[in-house]
Amino acid sequence: DALNASAVAKIFEVKERPTFDPLIVHLPHKKDLDTVADVPESIAAVVRRLAERFWPGPLTLLLPKKACIPDIVTAGLPTVAVRASANYVFNRVARNLERPLAAPSANRSSELSPTLAKHVMRSLDGHIDIVLDGGPTAAGLESTVIDLSGPVPRVLRPGPIPVGRLREVLG
Repeated sequence: DALNASAVAKIFEVKERPTFDPLIVHLPHKKDLDTVADVPESIAAVVRRLAERFWPGPLTLLLPKKACIPDIVTAGLPTVAVRASANYVFNRVARNLERPLAAPSANRSSELSPTLAKHVMRSLDGHIDIVLDGGPTAAGLESTVIDLSGPVPRVLRPGPIPVGRLREVLG
C-alpha cells in the first residue's frame, strides 16, 4: 500500500534497498492519478495524452506528489513516480485492493531485475511469503521514466518506449 509508510518500509528491508532510492507507485486505474499526483493544469493535457497512449504499459511519469504519499516512497522528494502496469495479474491485485501500490522490481537491490517468477524466488526466497506468477515480463526492461515536473519533459530512464514515440505524443 503506497499510502502506508510501514508497509513501504518492508519493501526497503526485504530488497535491502537504500531509502534514498524512490519507488514507483502503480495505480489501480488510470483515473486514480489525481489521488497520488498533483498534476499542474499547465501539463494536464500532456499527462492525459501520455496516459491514454501508453497506460497500461511500461511508462512511468514523474509528477509533483500529493501530501498523502509518505516521504519514504519518494525518498523525501517533492515528486512521485507513477505508472499503470499492463501485467494482468498485478493489475488485478491493484484493482481488487483499490489502492495505489508501491512496487519496485521483485529482487534484491544489487541484482538484475527479474523477468520470471523463478528469478524472484531465487533472489527473495525466505524473505517474502508469496509470489504471484503473472508470467514473464513483457519487455524484460524497466519502464521508461519521463520527468514532467519541470518546464521541459526529460527522459530519466530509457526503457521499452522509444524517445521517438514519446516525441510523437509530446509534440
